[in-house]
Amino acid sequence: MLTLTYQHIIGIVFTLFLITLVGAYSGRMVKNSSDFSVGGKKAGAGIITGTIMGTLVGGASTIGTAQLAFLYGFSAWWFTLGAGIGCLILALFFSGPLHRSDKETVPQILAEEFGGLARPISSIFVSLGTFLNIIAQILSAVALLTSMFKISPIAASVISIMLMSAYVIFGGVWGTGLVGVAKLILLYISVIAGGIIAVTYGGGIGHFVNTFPSFPYFSLFGRGVWIDGAAGFSLVLGVLSTQTYIQAVLSGKTLRDARTGSLISAFMIPPIGIAGIFIGLFMKMNHPNMNAASAFPRFVLEYMSPWLGGIVLATLLVAVVGTGAGLALGISTIFTKDIYKNYINKNADDDRLLKVSRWVIVVCLVLALLFTTGNAKSLILKWSFMSMGLRGATVFMPLCAALFMKGKVKSSYAICSMVISPISVMLGKIFLPQSFDPLFLGVTTSILITILGMFDSENHQIFENKSSL
Repeated sequence: MLTLTYQHIIGIVFTLFLITLVGAYSGRMVKNSSDFSVGGKKAGAGIITGTIMGTLVGGASTIGTAQLAFLYGFSAWWFTLGAGIGCLILALFFSGPLHRSDKETVPQILAEEFGGLARPISSIFVSLGTFLNIIAQILSAVALLTSMFKISPIAASVISIMLMSAYVIFGGVWGTGLVGVAKLILLYISVIAGGIIAVTYGGGIGHFVNTFPSFPYFSLFGRGVWIDGAAGFSLVLGVLSTQTYIQAVLSGKTLRDARTGSLISAFMIPPIGIAGIFIGLFMKMNHPNMNAASAFPRFVLEYMSPWLGGIVLATLLVAVVGTGAGLALGISTIFTKDIYKNYINKNADDDRLLKVSRWVIVVCLVLALLFTTGNAKSLILKWSFMSMGLRGATVFMPLCAALFMKGKVKSSYAICSMVISPISVMLGKIFLPQSFDPLFLGVTTSILITILGMFDSENHQIFENKSSL
């Protein structure tokens, strides 16, 4: 068991103190539930970048990427590469229609186009998909904390959800945004420095190439085309369907800010994955029998200077905590705005909504803790890919129809798609062979139902026009 030196501890305390100051300042900006959920629509490009990257670049992008790279190599790049592509599409094609919608949640956008029933249905499945990713962040936190301290996985899980609750519960989107900016700077220094150290200590890229076979370690499809292709595809769809990332765009002061923040995220996220991959491969090269989930934390403790290592460990902790907290914020916003306000307490005032938002965050994290205890040794990115795929299958096609094909898809078909597509993904996970990702089944189902909805809508309009004649 590696021990923390006093230099590690000083670096950790200094970094956490800096982040705490930023978080405390962000909490002062929350005056009402709108500030909490979309920053009162006053966020600039920097806050939007911080919110997106503060949630996307977490345990899966760092600890999870190093874990998968340890096992399969460059297959691990699909999380950050797919996230970058998703942010690029979000900036170029989705930011305009989203920002003009003047809504706070994805279910609100769907309900406006397809009727009130779309709100609870999409809320349930989107929240479920987001919830799975919170589990990935807790697993990352467990790998990190158990590498740093002599504590059990259960104790590490409890500590992680307590930190996640404190991280976002006082600042909402301002907390994830402002802290995300601070974390972004520290994370880039930390992870890129780690990647450079890994390549240098590993004898250069050429030595990595000579040490590991080209397949699977230097192939983007080392686990198979269907599995890794679906992994990248799920990230693209997930980014374009997830409340947290769309919430960042909706919080923009202007469309230019929303688009710029998304573009910056698109180009800054993929390099973090490359650094994580070389850290994972370096640890595979030098410690082939170690626990893969601990590759990143152990690299920091063994191969980085204690001063820098302390900063990196604290930054990784904040990255994991920030992502989990940001995802919980997304679920909280959906529940408060789309379920509680519409079906439980229609007369709830702003203070009440703010309290409910914060309590939902706590409940989500506690439930995630219960799920984590039985899956402590599972692959971190497995949960992240599954999460993104489920959200994409549920929301992507209906959201595209609501934004780009207004009035052209019959509401009943869109609602049907929101139910059947995610269920087909879950059933596919049970009955289909592991070599085929059920995401393709879910998305194909959604596309076919949407096309049928377009034809039915057109035929209905033709029939109405003939009747009027």
